[in-house]
Amino acid sequence: MNYIEIKVHCDPPFGEILIAEMGELDFDTFVETEVGFDAYISEDVFSHPALQQLFNNYRKQTRIWYELKKIEKQNWNEEWEKNYDPIEVGTDIFVRATFHESKPGFKHEIIIHPQMSFGTGHHETTHQMLALEMTLDHQGKTVLDVGAGTGILAIMASKLGASEVSATDIDDWCIDNAKENFALNGIVPKDVLLGTIDELSFDEPFDILYANINKNVLLAEMEYYAKLTKPGGHLFLSGFYTYDEADILECTAANGFEKLNSTERKNWAAILLKKL
Repeated sequence: MNYIEIKVHCDPPFGEILIAEMGELDFDTFVETEVGFDAYISEDVFSHPALQQLFNNYRKQTRIWYELKKIEKQNWNEEWEKNYDPIEVGTDIFVRATFHESKPGFKHEIIIHPQMSFGTGHHETTHQMLALEMTLDHQGKTVLDVGAGTGILAIMASKLGASEVSATDIDDWCIDNAKENFALNGIVPKDVLLGTIDELSFDEPFDILYANINKNVLLAEMEYYAKLTKPGGHLFLSGFYTYDEADILECTAANGFEKLNSTERKNWAAILLKKL
């Protein structure tokens, strides 16, 4: 499977707006640049006419220029390695690639081979999810990471004492990368499964569930998250903007969750909830 890269040049105030709009068109990864941002989407779901229509809707409000190219899997991996820097989440978590040195002074170190997968820790949502994980006791808990990407959240859960971690994703590259990253960190997951949450089956509900995806998917899958979270268990959500939090909370409340905490980082939100 190839990916399409769109390099977008736009006026700064419109960067986040266009990212949100392109998320609705199934673009799944964004990297901010000095002139705007780069966006990535799987070639098999990309619609150039839909993208052009979106940009035309905003051309009266901002200058927009873009360039498009197809990226082979191998080239994408090389780009990740050239641009990947270690991440620090407070003084608790240090996330590094296999080609970086360890750094003393952190409670936890996570090693990943970034490859194609979303969830390297650089994005505001992943950073917040990692920070929120530190606020909850994971000792002896069972954990499911939905849309795991690199598997970084499940890896963190295991390091926090979770007794059992599982992960899912809809992308076979992510599945392979997550398995690789579990091994790099000396973790043996119970399951790493390919497929959407509605088509997968599990032995029993989990104590803790993570879903760092996007607003539309979260809303569509919330009933499944509720079924897969034990009463008294916890749900971590991110992948949406702060202005979408009200819609997310309305949906979670309808599915039996109450909000315990939320964070915001550069207009991206993350929420920790409890199943009633």
